Amino acid sequence: MNKINVNMIVNGEVVSILVEPNARLLDTLRDNLELTGTKEGCGVGECGACTVIVDGEAVNSCMILAASMEGKVIETIEGLGGDNGELHILQEKFIEHSALQCGFCTPGLVMSAKAFLDVNDKPTREEIKTAISGNLCRCTGYSQIVDAIEDAAKDYYVYDVCRVKK
Repeated sequence: MNKINVNMIVNGEVVSILVEPNARLLDTLRDNLELTGTKEGCGVGECGACTVIVDGEAVNSCMILAASMEGKVIETIEGLGGDNGELHILQEKFIEHSALQCGFCTPGLVMSAKAFLDVNDKPTREEIKTAISGNLCRCTGYSQIVDAIEDAAKDYYVYDVCRVKK
């Protein structure tokens, strides 16, 4: 098959890459761009481990063709936090609330939560539960995860406005 050139912005960087027409975004991120924080759980869009943000929307990267990303803005877990290694407020709160154990689902959960908090400044617990309903966690249970997101939401907009990314 002839490869397709795709131009996109990934974590603030302009990327131009040749992909197979049937290459999934997940594989392109992991294999070609070496962004391995995005995980493959089920491969059929059911578990949310592969969640990334595309043009502000949380999406399952295992269900999207990389070729369809022309001109899109993509955020992965590696793009959160600061350039000096500081954690994003959601990552901090997940740690603080012990909202992770094995950590496999955590990148997808954090990305779903980020997409949600980017558009919801005062979420209820029920809204948070709905926002992460596409993400499965087999280890922790969900109360600590919801607690972490709820706590992050309290300071999210102040954090986001004050954060300077170089």
